[in-house]
Amino acid sequence: MPRLAKLSILLLLAALPAAGQKPAPAPAPPRPQTRPQATLPAPAKPPASAPAPAPPPIPTQAVPPAATPAPTPPMAPAPAPAPPSGLGQGTRGNPSPKAPGDVQILLDRAGFSPGVMDGRWGSNSTKALAAFQAAHNLPSTGKVDPATWNALLSTAGNQVVVQYTITPDDLKGPFLPIPEEMADKAKLPALGFSSPLEMMAERYHSTPDFLQRLNPGARFDAAGQALKVPNVRMVKQPEKGQAPPEGTQIVVSKSDSTLTVQGPQGVLFFAPITAGSEHDPLPLGEWKVRGIAFNPTFNYNPDLFWDAEPGDTKAKIPAGPNNPVGVVWIDISKEHYGIHGTPEPKMIGKSLSHGCVRLTNWDALTVAGLVKAGTPVLFRE
Repeated sequence: MPRLAKLSILLLLAALPAAGQKPAPAPAPPRPQTRPQATLPAPAKPPASAPAPAPPPIPTQAVPPAATPAPTPPMAPAPAPAPPSGLGQGTRGNPSPKAPGDVQILLDRAGFSPGVMDGRWGSNSTKALAAFQAAHNLPSTGKVDPATWNALLSTAGNQVVVQYTITPDDLKGPFLPIPEEMADKAKLPALGFSSPLEMMAERYHSTPDFLQRLNPGARFDAAGQALKVPNVRMVKQPEKGQAPPEGTQIVVSKSDSTLTVQGPQGVLFFAPITAGSEHDPLPLGEWKVRGIAFNPTFNYNPDLFWDAEPGDTKAKIPAGPNNPVGVVWIDISKEHYGIHGTPEPKMIGKSLSHGCVRLTNWDALTVAGLVKAGTPVLFRE
């Protein structure tokens, strides 16, 4: 993944393609450490968030005669993975409250995102569980107790892992290494995924390591490979005309590094975020959504960044899941600020931003589907 701590995540959208979205007004002169945004392309379904196809039956592995074994083709898939060890009961059978990965998957399915899932308990998972407990009138401890576990199973079901078989379409790519320097990124046709493993990890809201531990010995570059994958919530680009319930608002907590989409009847979605820094603090106050753009480009201007490297030059960075703002930009009425995705999901809640609100790509897409132009946005301490 590219370095992101040195990027400014401040865009201006000149054109917002989604039907029903209110275009953002013309940009004012940029303030220090901020940057304007070029016209964005027409909406395109982001590659990172396309829903996983229904798993086809796992092909039967033919067993050659013992005396004359057939040679293994260069791209032959590995056998279906054996039950992994060290990941908890749920990855091998029924969900277990003692398996961090199982709890993370159920929270994701319930709409209380732990961010990227890694099968290990951390601060983002604790925040998500505490928010789930509060929304269900349970003691908000951030720890799994019997009442919380039963509420999770009742809300999200009891299947945490499903089978998926890699298809030839999954491997079409192109998969290209993502360079570190902005000038080199600008030379690429798109900032897609660097490997099939990275693509599958983002599709299933996981770290590559978590998928590999779920599938020891599996090949992620081989069509026909059977995988065990987290049974996550489906995320896709919102359909045209899709509208949130009246009374919906976004509430961002600077101190907790969390975002909540609050509906008239309760919490619609919760996720961990990265928001602001000492140099570019989160602008506290009440704002509104001005519009939404999918697959935005990014205009890098080193003159507007306090942390730019000497010798950096202006560059237009192409769209894609590894773009500095990910696959979606939600523009707000505070000039030069927005809510957006990221090319580095593992850094959410663990790094700083240039003033904007950053989520994983799949969480940012979920938020985009729950708001519209005019939705209130509250940035609180």
